[in-house]
Amino acid sequence: MRLMKRILSAAAVLALSASLLVGCSSGTASSVPVSASSAAESTVSSVEETASSAVDENEAAAAQLLNDLTGSYQELWPVILADEYKQTWLDDCTALVGEDNAEAAFEKLSSMVTGDVYGEDAVKAYANGGGAYFCGFTNSLAILTFDGETSTISGTDKDGNVLFSHTYHYIGMEPVRGLYEFQSDDADSGEFTYFFLAPDTSAETYHIEFRYGSDADALSQYDAGDYAYWLASGISTDCDQTMIDNCIELFCTENLAG
Repeated sequence: MRLMKRILSAAAVLALSASLLVGCSSGTASSVPVSASSAAESTVSSVEETASSAVDENEAAAAQLLNDLTGSYQELWPVILADEYKQTWLDDCTALVGEDNAEAAFEKLSSMVTGDVYGEDAVKAYANGGGAYFCGFTNSLAILTFDGETSTISGTDKDGNVLFSHTYHYIGMEPVRGLYEFQSDDADSGEFTYFFLAPDTSAETYHIEFRYGSDADALSQYDAGDYAYWLASGISTDCDQTMIDNCIELFCTENLAG
């Protein structure tokens, strides 16, 4: 989102500069003061440098994100919604909404992320309101692995068979949620052509969020198209009790804190 704001601000300044130049050129070319012309050129140059700097900054951040994500991930919700962590959820909910409301809060929170349909099926199912997100992995993906050093993303199914393994490059920012967009360097990558990654890491948010597919435009939509009502969530395959506890606490706090 910060990148989009910078680009929009740059576009606004460019538009203003252009209108000033048009206004000044309504007479002869010599009617434009040298100082005004120089100032306009300086403004345009400054804007271009700012926009370029913003792009470079996000590209560097994208590369850093891949490095920070290095490791393997499994689906988040089957792990932290396991029966053994129910009391952890209730304790965290109690701290935020009180004991009388804790159970209802837990049920509401869990229902928000355990939808069983996505895409056009979800659009039809939620046409009259309501709706929940499907947050699992799709296309038989069971384990997702990042290698930041080689910019490689790969995945295996539940039996350990390799589904895909490609190097990826940064292509931009997704404006709705500020996801970093990556595209495969291989031509035939199918539903693993694009990965849109949230700036979440195990070290900071104890889980990750992402989308992937074959259509970049469709991946930018959240309530329409083939990927509607879907946002995959993962947790490290090496997660421990502390990471799980922190993840549950974070989710409760973000959604229940006043």
